[in-house]
Amino acid sequence: MLGCDGGSGTRIRHKLTLATGLLECLCFAGVVFGWASLVFVLKNDGYFSDLCVNVTEANGTTVTDCSAQDERFSLIFTVASFMNNFLTLPNGFIFDRFGTMATRLLAIFLYTLGTLLVALSSKALSFLFFPAISFIAVGGILFLLTNIQVGNLFGTHRSTIITLYNGAFDSSSAVFLIIKVLREKGISLRSSFLFLSVCDVIHLLRTLFLMPKSHIPYPVPENYKYGVTCGKSNSYNVEEFEATRELKYVADTTETAQDRESELLKCENSAPSVEPTGKDNSFKSCVLSWFFLWHLIWLSVMQLRHYLFIGTLNPMLNRLANQDPDTVSQYTNAFAITQLTGIFCAPWNGLLMDRHKGKALKPGETEKEADLRSSVLSLFITSLQCLLFSICATVPLLPLQYITFILQVLNRSFLYGGNAAFISIAFPAQHFGKLYGLVMSLSAVVSLLQYPCLALVKTLGGDPFYVNISLTVLTLLAFIHPLSIFLYCRRLANQRESPPNTAAEPTHREAAL
Repeated sequence: MLGCDGGSGTRIRHKLTLATGLLECLCFAGVVFGWASLVFVLKNDGYFSDLCVNVTEANGTTVTDCSAQDERFSLIFTVASFMNNFLTLPNGFIFDRFGTMATRLLAIFLYTLGTLLVALSSKALSFLFFPAISFIAVGGILFLLTNIQVGNLFGTHRSTIITLYNGAFDSSSAVFLIIKVLREKGISLRSSFLFLSVCDVIHLLRTLFLMPKSHIPYPVPENYKYGVTCGKSNSYNVEEFEATRELKYVADTTETAQDRESELLKCENSAPSVEPTGKDNSFKSCVLSWFFLWHLIWLSVMQLRHYLFIGTLNPMLNRLANQDPDTVSQYTNAFAITQLTGIFCAPWNGLLMDRHKGKALKPGETEKEADLRSSVLSLFITSLQCLLFSICATVPLLPLQYITFILQVLNRSFLYGGNAAFISIAFPAQHFGKLYGLVMSLSAVVSLLQYPCLALVKTLGGDPFYVNISLTVLTLLAFIHPLSIFLYCRRLANQRESPPNTAAEPTHREAAL
């Protein structure tokens, strides 16, 4: 079995874990974000068609008004996207407390249940899509959550792999395009989703043989093994590893009990990227930090912009194309195809964040400080991308939407990869699941604003122009986050250059609320 032949088997296992994780994220994890392609299929199959009504216009012409049907489909996506993020908080606690295997088994159960519900749905059972899409969304984000730690196996390429997985997550939305094309070729929706259900056997095998029972620590210790190896299952407690590393750090850098007490106080008062002594105090200090607050705002405003765009894409294309189904189908396919490029866009963000790896640190600079300094450019570029995407989406010009699609997938791949990478470098590893879950859950609450935005668009006669302008202005808040990190790193650099007797220790109070 893999892992029984020493270092060679371990390297093979690492590469297989990386490759299969990439395949899992690419083909399964983020399929719900291809919702626009699936809506096109569902409309043709008559789902929620009872909500369409015939209305007579002023000139006496009778037309079919399906705005209520569009609202129902938008509501399904709103609920699913909210559940996708909000439940990441309890799921993050499950991941940190019970480990990878338990979390993945939960993911497999939810994903299988969701795909089976879609397979059992019909025109008469359209309501099944409410729980089904939510289950698929939550199961998919759990696949991503458990795969992010794979980056820990590859040291200097850690951020690159994290962003690569998030890019694959974005690209998986093209799966619904494939289902749309297959439906046009005569393959039923039921057959496609039954196939996805059967594929969950692959997830189960990967959970047993290519993923740890607990967590993958960072940095990876020597002789670290995971999965079912040589007839037994290996496990590793990342929390114990973090605690051991912290104790070793204190022992190596202090010689007396007084020195050790001073060093621990220093850790407790330092920036949130440094691990304090108490687990509860550590987690609380991370949450009550300016880093976390601005990162939450950075993610929330951009995510709201993306969710509203995806949820309203089909009615927007219908409006701009004057209800021409062929044109709508053409643009829907173009949007879905561009989603495939997310896997190629995301690693560029990782390369931006890893560009300092392998280079000598500045005198007195820590590795975590260098990671933070390197993240500033990534955070700024992501904010700028979202601003440009929002501007293009606001302009009611149909051909311009091709550029909008490109900017949207580029920004999404940078956004979610950068989110996971920043949390992994700015905060302690043992709290990653909880912090990742908390920021996603709180951003989910903000994403609920898309529903009143949809109601406002309806009040304005279906024209989202003024709502889009408001959201474009809102995205300017995202630029605060990279600015705050830049100023923090510059302040640390200035303190290093000051004489030792006058340099002030960077306190946690500067980062805390």
